[in-house]
Amino acid sequence: MPLKHTPTGKLISFEGSEGSGKSTQIAKLAKHLQLLGHEVLTTREPGGTEIGEQIRNIIVHNSRGDEMCAETELFLFAAARAQLVRQVIAPALITGTYVLSDRFLDSSTVYQGIARNLASDPVQQINHFAVGNVMPDLTIILDVPTEVSLARIRLRASDIPDRMERENAEFFAKVREGYLVLAKSIPSRFHVIDGTLPEAAIEKEVWKTVQKLIA
Repeated sequence: MPLKHTPTGKLISFEGSEGSGKSTQIAKLAKHLQLLGHEVLTTREPGGTEIGEQIRNIIVHNSRGDEMCAETELFLFAAARAQLVRQVIAPALITGTYVLSDRFLDSSTVYQGIARNLASDPVQQINHFAVGNVMPDLTIILDVPTEVSLARIRLRASDIPDRMERENAEFFAKVREGYLVLAKSIPSRFHVIDGTLPEAAIEKEVWKTVQKLIA
């Protein structure tokens, strides 16, 4: 299908290091939008489609995942993203739906391009090939210090940390700095929020920011 959508739908992506609270705030924002009568779709990367979820399993849970090179990781993320855009996001935007995505192409710019030291030009080219002309209308970065991110990962009670969560402090420091640099380079799209604030305060700031977009 052509990657064209009307401006009635909005794509809002949430970015940040592991443990920054993205999923919590996405759920809260979805409720705010639904109360106003908007159709809302929440999704995540990698994942959001059957194919994407299988790719996610390869990226984060494969028993040989520690052998994965940075280039392979980049292409896997891009493959999952391409499927998500064409199967889910683009059709939803055409119908006027508000799509809230837990990560999007900026994750590859930061995680693979900056933290894994891949050259920026091929990362950008692969990113844009994967998404076509579907770009976020707004990207919210929940910023947390590296030590906070690591502490929150350790406190998660569910499963053994996945492949991305097992990265060291230096890696997460690069991720945080990468997001902050990216946000400064495109201030018209990015909004950075202190992820160490109470959940209610973050929710209020997110909603205040989104209201400007939908006004």
